This record gives sequence, structure tokens and C-alpha cells, in this order.
Amino acid sequence: MRKLAMLLLILFSVKGYNQVQKGSIVDAFGLPIENVYIYNTETQSHAHTNQFGIFSIVNTNIGNHLEVSALGYKKTIFTITEASAILITLEENSFQLNEVIIQPKLSAMNVISKIDLETTPVNSSQEILRKVPGLFIGQHAGGGKAEQIFLRGFDIDHGTDIGLSVDGMPVNMVSHAHGQGYADLHFVIPETVDKIDFGKGTYYANKGDFTTAGYVDFKTKDKLENSSIGMEVGQFNTFRTVGLFDLLGKQKRQSAYIATEYILTDGPFDSPQNFNRLNLLGKYSAILDNNSTFSVLGSHFSSKWDASGQIPQRLVDAGTISRFGSVDDTEGGNTSRTNFSASLTKPIDENTFIKANTFYSNYQFELYSNFTFFLDDPINGDQIKQKEDRDIYGVNAELNKKVVYSNFDILYQVGVGVRADATTDTELSHTLNRSTVLEPIKLGDIDQSNLFTYLNTEFHFGKLIINPAVRVDYFKFNYQDKLMMNYKTQSENKTKVSPKLNFIFSPSNDLQFYLKTGMGFHSNDTRVVVENQGKEILPTAIGTDIGTIWKPFPKLIINSAVWYLYLEQEFVYVGDAGIVEPSGKTKRYGADLGIRYQLSDYFFFDLDANYTHARSIDDPEGQNYIPLAPDFTTTGGISFQKWNGFSGGIRYRYLDSRPANEDNSIVAKGYFIADCNVNYDYKNMTFGVSVENLFNSEWNETQFATESRLQNEPESVEEIHFTPGTPFFLKARVTYKF
Repeated sequence: MRKLAMLLLILFSVKGYNQVQKGSIVDAFGLPIENVYIYNTETQSHAHTNQFGIFSIVNTNIGNHLEVSALGYKKTIFTITEASAILITLEENSFQLNEVIIQPKLSAMNVISKIDLETTPVNSSQEILRKVPGLFIGQHAGGGKAEQIFLRGFDIDHGTDIGLSVDGMPVNMVSHAHGQGYADLHFVIPETVDKIDFGKGTYYANKGDFTTAGYVDFKTKDKLENSSIGMEVGQFNTFRTVGLFDLLGKQKRQSAYIATEYILTDGPFDSPQNFNRLNLLGKYSAILDNNSTFSVLGSHFSSKWDASGQIPQRLVDAGTISRFGSVDDTEGGNTSRTNFSASLTKPIDENTFIKANTFYSNYQFELYSNFTFFLDDPINGDQIKQKEDRDIYGVNAELNKKVVYSNFDILYQVGVGVRADATTDTELSHTLNRSTVLEPIKLGDIDQSNLFTYLNTEFHFGKLIINPAVRVDYFKFNYQDKLMMNYKTQSENKTKVSPKLNFIFSPSNDLQFYLKTGMGFHSNDTRVVVENQGKEILPTAIGTDIGTIWKPFPKLIINSAVWYLYLEQEFVYVGDAGIVEPSGKTKRYGADLGIRYQLSDYFFFDLDANYTHARSIDDPEGQNYIPLAPDFTTTGGISFQKWNGFSGGIRYRYLDSRPANEDNSIVAKGYFIADCNVNYDYKNMTFGVSVENLFNSEWNETQFATESRLQNEPESVEEIHFTPGTPFFLKARVTYKF
């Protein structure tokens, strides 16, 4: 009996019975891989790596086999040979949908954006935003202004109700000269984008200002696989060149690169756009001795353009001008942005880490527009100038801690941060020919600060996660009106508390159900705040989502949701007129559907469809439409990758006709557009051809119900004014990798 007991003791000692196995997973460069799925084939226990690539898996014995899989990497089987911490290196592999694991977390939908980035890479800053399911954009200033954004029944204009960021640095501009939340993403070079994190609704404690309809966070690459130089030429005198240059080679724990982009185009308009844009970006990343990760980024962007502007439908119908003509072709502008940011993520112990980032931006903006032509000034016309000079400062920090109990785990996130915007001489003026100021309308200095803190908790009860959270925002608004006779700083402040409660149930790695609820707020311009003397200046938004992410077959993923959003007020500062327009209480509800299917090893299919019902609550039936709110959108396509050296695809987007005013008497016409591209890899060269608007459809990219008067008209007319969408547009490109 003693011999048998000794033998069992030796066997258990060798096997490491029910031990907790720790380890880390990295790529070929030694960089940690997040969200790797580790599965013990003997005991069926499983785990995921954190953002340091570290995992801890229970019920794992010496001799057990760990099946390790991650999207974009070769699946591997690792045999446990010792109880000490292990290191696993994964090799990159072609994208396979059957490797996708639905993560048991609030942001599990991010797997959709990763799939889309892998199967249909982007090559323009506009296409970056189109990677968010259900998000539509429109350009109405020749590529110079920020895009107009539509999401979940919101005409978000240029960013009022969606929060955008890059590497933790905010893109949205508070109290902007052209409009609240102005989000110009053109400083991002699309080839440098590595990840897209997005979420819809008001359910995320670490997201505050601008995130009524949702948020989109972009992360740039920490390293380059290789250096490259590319050139693209196309119709309408279009030229683009992009360069990506690796500075440190294939080092294990640090990397650095420089990226450049230059674009020229005249566009399809009768009056050339004379558009040019320059982008420069440099980034250094390192893994420090204590496995902390550190990165620093610097970038500069400048752009200049002429624009043909929006044109009235009546002139096109009469044959006076073509769809690509203009009424006032002296519109246009210039803008620039210089950014510096630094990020640090530092582990404290196995279950605790801190991440922090700081940023600074200098932003210049000058825009000339004419939307009403000769409505207000029948002699000189109604051209306006909007200008500002802005500095943005900010810092954020977050403590993450996991506490393990016998029956459940708790994950804490405590965050604090501050953002300060200081603008000088924010201007709205009536001008003539871009040179003469006829009348100053608004001129002042704006200082706005946002201090915030949040507590996010996740209670893990096996397959169920309960996520209560709360966020507190404090705003300080200062405005110095330089057109007043006496100097005075108009000042207001406001504190907003936003609770959240989410439930996530994951019965398996192939199925997740969720219920998300939360309160947020609609963001307002400082000039709105001081004019309303602090009343209703941060109106509450209340939302809920019920949905599922389902993988019924290894190569098919389906996501679906129904949702509701209530907003108690929608103040809007109309930058083009310098006035405040309140629109009262609103409600929106709808449904989202997404499908991702891998047809074969090389071919992929995707589809997104989104329905929304958006109405004003206080207005009577038939007079309660929300102007330009889309009620149905859908996008989709088929793409192929690495098929005998070829890659590419064909895609479509459809936006249904929608009300352009409150009683639906003026309708903004919908459109269906198809694009396609084909690329071929030969040794270190890639040759490509792309076509926008494959079927040469006649469509309006942006539309507004606007009252205007032409110089020879006795009375004004309210009707659709539009910017025409791009016609058939052929481009060819070549890229050399080294």
C-alpha cells in the first residue's frame, strides 16, 4: 500500500495535477498577441490572452496539449512539458473565418471590423469610416472638409454624435467654427491603420463626449511587415503617392517607421478643385524590460482646395448648369493639424495593469462657403468665412484589476482624464471673393475643458457577465465675444452622471447574447451653452440594445440587434449662420443585421442592413420627421484574397430616399453605388486597378433642403441643394515592397 501511495504521489508530481499554467504568446517580432484563444484538449479548460499576450489556464497538467488559435495566425498545438511559464510564438497565416472566436466581452463586435479589414483593405480615409457597419458618409467640399456622417437615424453632420479617436487622441473638435464635433479624419494614412474598435449606443463607461450614436477608435500599426512605395493615378487629374519606411528592421522588442501620403486631384467638377493633401506620420514602439509597452507618435497634415459647392436642383433641371457645375466657384479652404501623442501600458502584477496616454494637437482651419447665394446680400452674394486656430491638450489614465474568487471573478476599470481646447479668434464673417470681409458675424475666443472619471466593473459568473458602470463628466465653458463693446467672459459649467448596465451571456465560443443599457448625453457647442445660460446644455440620451453574435457554422458569422434611443433635446449650433436651433425631444429605434461568410479559402461575402425609425416626439404626426435621417441602408460585397496572386472584390452601398425637411415635402433621393478593384502580386510588386461607381450611376452624395436665391430671381426658393456623387472613376496603382 505504501508503494502504491508513493507511486501515485510521484505520478501526480510529474503530471502537475490540476495546475494553473501560465504563459505568454507573441508574434515573430516578439510583440504580444491579444485575444488568442487557448484550449486544453484533455480537460476542456480554456483561456484568452490579455493585451500583454499573457494567459493563465486552469486544470492543465504536464503532458496536456494546448490548442492555440488567433485570427490571422497559424493554429498550433503546444505540449506542456514543465510547470513553469511558457512562451509560444505564432506564425502569420492567411485569414480563415473558422479561426474566429466570439470573445466573451462587451466589445465582441470588434471581430467584425477585423474581418472586414483583413478581407477588404482600405486605400482612402473615406473607406476607413465605411468599415463601421451601418455608418454612411458623404463629402460636400471636394475632399477638403470632414465627411458628413449618418448612423442610427442621425444626420451627425461632421461628428456631433459620434466620437472618433486615433491612438487614444480625440478627432472631434468641440465648439468648432463650422459646427460642433467637427471630425476631420484626413490626417490618417489608411495603410497605417491596424485595428478599428467601434461600438454603437451609450453603453461604454470609457466613452463620453460625442458618443450618443456610438464611437469609433482607430489604432495605427506598431510595426511594418515591410517598407513600400506606391503610386496611384486616375481620371480627373488624380495622383496619389504613399510611402511606408521601416527604420529599425526586424528587431524583436522595438520598431519605428515613417509614413507619407500626397494627393492631387481636380475632381469631376466643371471648376477644378485644385485639391492637394500632404500627410506625414512617424511612430516608435517598444516593449520595455518589465513587459510594459510604450509608443510615441508624431504627425502633420495639411490640405488646400477649391470647391464647386452645393448647387440648386432647379438650375440643373433647367439645363443652366450641369450636375458638376457651380453657382459660386470661389468656395474652398485650407486646413492643417499637427499631432503628438504618447502611450504607456504597464503591468503591475499578474492581474493588474495601468494604461495611460497624453496628447497635443495644433489645428488650423479656414473655410469659404456659399449655401444661399444671393438670399441675404443681392449685390455681393452670401459667401461666408469660417476660421479658427486651436490647441488641444489631454491626458487619460486607467487602472485595470482582476480579482478572482471561488465562484466568480471581478474585473475593475477605474479611469480619469482631462481634455482642454483653447481656440483663438473663432470667426464667422460675410466675405467677398475670399479676400474682403464685408461684415463680421461672430468672433471670439473659446476655452472648453472636460474632466471625467469612470468606474467600470465586470462580474464574471461562468458564461454570464454583468457589467454595471458609471461615468461622471465635468465641463467648463468660457467664451469671450470680441464683437461686444465691453470685454466679458461668458462662463458656464455642468456636471453629468451617466450610469450603464450591460449583460453578456456566452453559452459557447460560437454564440453570444447581450443586453446593453445606458445613459449618455448630446454634446453642445460653447456658444449654445452660454446663450442658453446653462439650461438643458447637456441633454440626456437613454439607449438600449438587445442582440446576438452567432457562428452557426465554422465559416459563417451573423450579428443582429434591435435597439432604441431617446434624446431629451437636440440643440444645434449652426456654424454657417451663427444661430442656435433647438429641435426638442426625439426617439429612434431600429434593427441591425450583419453577415460574414467565407465561401472558400480565398473568397469572402459580407452584408450589413440597417433599419431606423427616427421621429421628433413633440411635433404632430406628419410634421415630426428628422431631416436627412436615413431609414434604411445596406452595404455588402464579395472579396477575394491571395487567389493565384490576385486579390480584390466588388462592393455596393445603398441609401434609401429620406425626408429632407420636417414634413417630408422635400425628399433627398437615395442611391445605389457599386465599386470594384483587382490587384495582382508579382514578386515584390503589386499592380492594381479600381473603379468607383462602376455603373456610372447619377447620384447625389450630400443633399440639403435649403432656401436660396439666385442673382436674377425675385423670390427665394426652398428645394434640394446637392453635391453630385463621383461618376465612373478609374484609377490604377503600383506598389513596390522592400
